[in-house]
Amino acid sequence: MLEVRGLHAGYGEVAVLRGIDLDVGKGEIVALLGANGVGKSTLNNNLSGIYRPFAGQIRFMGRDIAGMGTDAIVDAGLIQVPEGRRVFPNLTVQENLELGSYRRGRAQRSFNLERVYTIFPRLKERVTQLAGTLSGGEQQMLAIGRGLMAQPELLVLDEPSLGLSPLLVEEMFSLIQSLNRDGLSILLVEQNVVQSLAIAHRAFVLEHGVIAMSGLAAELLNDPGLKASYLGI
Repeated sequence: MLEVRGLHAGYGEVAVLRGIDLDVGKGEIVALLGANGVGKSTLNNNLSGIYRPFAGQIRFMGRDIAGMGTDAIVDAGLIQVPEGRRVFPNLTVQENLELGSYRRGRAQRSFNLERVYTIFPRLKERVTQLAGTLSGGEQQMLAIGRGLMAQPELLVLDEPSLGLSPLLVEEMFSLIQSLNRDGLSILLVEQNVVQSLAIAHRAFVLEHGVIAMSGLAAELLNDPGLKASYLGI
């Protein structure tokens, strides 16, 4: 579904990613793990067409999308839920959701709205509430719901657990797993190593702009090198 090969990317003359290879298969949750500043958001920005890579290939659903515009990438079904939620604070919950189908999924907007409200009952209770008045957890639900309105082929979740309470973090990871069970392919970009590996099929660990480790999530969870680097064990 998604194939990244030899990706070099950065900002101006500053290289951040130096030869990234990564792939996501249909029906998978693939975790991309790494600390702040290692290049996770740079990868997301290149996948989504916000920036153009210096070199390398990004293929999605058999098409080379490296350097394509963001609108064409959304039209193809690669949808990113950005870090920090980025809801429209002065619009209502429903208005935020409807904007998710601006480029893709418009014909089934009513059906998708009901689906999102079924997944997130709390949002249905707050249809007319301004998004800026929601709690952090509710705003994250809204951001994911807005992404689902575009009927993604692949959903890229950038730090969905960031800033949430431990209880809401558990709820968020359960939700991601549930979406995947319904057939949605997910690239989960996270710092939360343990819970990401608990729900992912495979994982890649990004360090200093290169993939330092990759493999089955269950195997990486028990890898001594990963435990030493990220868990302090």
